[in-house]
Amino acid sequence: MTRVAVVGAAGRMGQIIAAAMAGQSDIALSVLIDVRPPELLFGARHVGSLDEVDEGTIDVLVDFSTVETARQTATWAAARGIPTIIGTTGFTDADFAQWRADFENGHLLVAANFAIGAVLAQRFAVEAARYFERVEIIEYHHDRKVDAPSGTALETAKKIAAARTTSGLAPMSEPTTREPSVGSRGAEVDGIRIHAVRMPAMTAHQEVIFGGVGEGLTLRHDAYDRSSFAAGVILAVRHIRRFPGLTVGLDPLL
Repeated sequence: MTRVAVVGAAGRMGQIIAAAMAGQSDIALSVLIDVRPPELLFGARHVGSLDEVDEGTIDVLVDFSTVETARQTATWAAARGIPTIIGTTGFTDADFAQWRADFENGHLLVAANFAIGAVLAQRFAVEAARYFERVEIIEYHHDRKVDAPSGTALETAKKIAAARTTSGLAPMSEPTTREPSVGSRGAEVDGIRIHAVRMPAMTAHQEVIFGGVGEGLTLRHDAYDRSSFAAGVILAVRHIRRFPGLTVGLDPLL
């Protein structure tokens, strides 16, 4: 039985993840951690901070909070050798460098997206990147998302760019020579254009659009509800000990 603690347990994702954990026969939801009391406890104990947690009562720590809180979570877990899963986005290269050192003898998984379909779509995009002259990304999220582009779009762009480079493809030229409204071509990440849409009622959606001579290919993933992320988190809880050090993204687990 794997005993799990959830940081950010009062938030929307925290409650969804806690509910999913509570429904597994091989996982015991041990502690919910949040400065606010969670609406539902699912049989777990609520504490206001990690300082109130007995490290001997948990086997894996899951964090769906904020960037700053997740940094604190990682520091706390690294010092105690507790495998940790982080689903928050917005970290810097310096954060990942620090975690590679801190978790050299531990286990940390950081992923921008835990939806299995999203991870597979990203994998398919990397495969397709070798065969098309052009590619752009459109990502759609709800109007409460504070960052743009999304972590998934950024990760997808970087992986596509790396695949193009490995395949010997030349950098894409920019066809636009006149841009009266600056930014109309979207953000550029490693040579890949990303366009971010924010709308009510959306959850998380992404299109990767490829174009070649006389044909096109569009790969789209739709997360209609946040519950779609739960399967990936459960997969990570079950297998994180198989992956030493820092693991970025869920793809290695599939």
